[in-house]
Amino acid sequence: MAIAKAERLMNLALCLLGTRRPLTKAELRGSIEAYIEATAGSAAAASAAGASESGSDDAFNRMFERDKEDLRELGLVIETVEGVDGETGYLARRDSNRLPPITLDAEEAAALGLAASVWQQARLAAAASGALQKLRAAGMPLAEDPYGGQSALETRVPTHEAAFEPLLLAARDRRPVVFDYRKANAARPEQRRVEPWALEFCRGHWYLAGWDRDRQAERVFRLSRITGKVRSRALPFTAPVPDHVTVRETVESWAGETATGTARIKVRAGHGYPLRERATVTRALGDGWDELEIPYGHGLDAWLVEFGPDVVVLGPAELRADVVDRLRAVAKG
Repeated sequence: MAIAKAERLMNLALCLLGTRRPLTKAELRGSIEAYIEATAGSAAAASAAGASESGSDDAFNRMFERDKEDLRELGLVIETVEGVDGETGYLARRDSNRLPPITLDAEEAAALGLAASVWQQARLAAAASGALQKLRAAGMPLAEDPYGGQSALETRVPTHEAAFEPLLLAARDRRPVVFDYRKANAARPEQRRVEPWALEFCRGHWYLAGWDRDRQAERVFRLSRITGKVRSRALPFTAPVPDHVTVRETVESWAGETATGTARIKVRAGHGYPLRERATVTRALGDGWDELEIPYGHGLDAWLVEFGPDVVVLGPAELRADVVDRLRAVAKG
């Protein structure tokens, strides 16, 4: 069974870090199981074909050079020493590959612990947990409670959308993506080609900011409205990534943050908590409904539609008409 590349790289790194003298290619070839296995396979293939074993040497040399460069890209400092038994030797000195000590006070450690707990439902959960274990081993004071017994507070950011992980990776690797997106006022989704910049959690939802290639403009997309799979493309970005991405500002404008008046709405009891947080006045109507007064601005109709039958617009009339039109468009789809 072939040995995975990650295991091969780890074994090579351990050999180079554990030696007290430079090791030649021949010594590394005979010490690492993956190289022994690959060499034996190449030699057997060459013998069956009636060829010389020089092909197995070439295969090993190519593999070793690739592995050495991969380790260097990962940050391992590998020294090359000439004249080791007439050959070139390699080693990775521990003092050249050791990070400086990490010192954190109790408050900094607590902040890291809270930040790591955010990712318990996402792809980064394993990485965050592993990082905390290493910091604990290095003496990070996670056992202390700098908040006077308030450590029961835990941060959780849900990442249930299937689009989250592929978009996170595409934004990290700077790869354009293609996905189908249904706007709040649209009956059917449409394809969007986007260069993803950043993901941000706002008002209980995840949003993606990026460059819309078809519209040649910055756009913000709510992940829960992405339908189907997110497909990445091995192509370069065509627009520069800004230093500041206005995800939150855009979402606030959708929610009517730039208010031009006051809207009156009925909200079913036990529902619409984001609306209740913004309400300036709340009145109990009985029969399981409450009346709220909230700031009214551009985009509020799209936001209210998302609450479906749990919200009824009482006024103004133009807001009620906009919400009804959007609901009819969705129903036709």
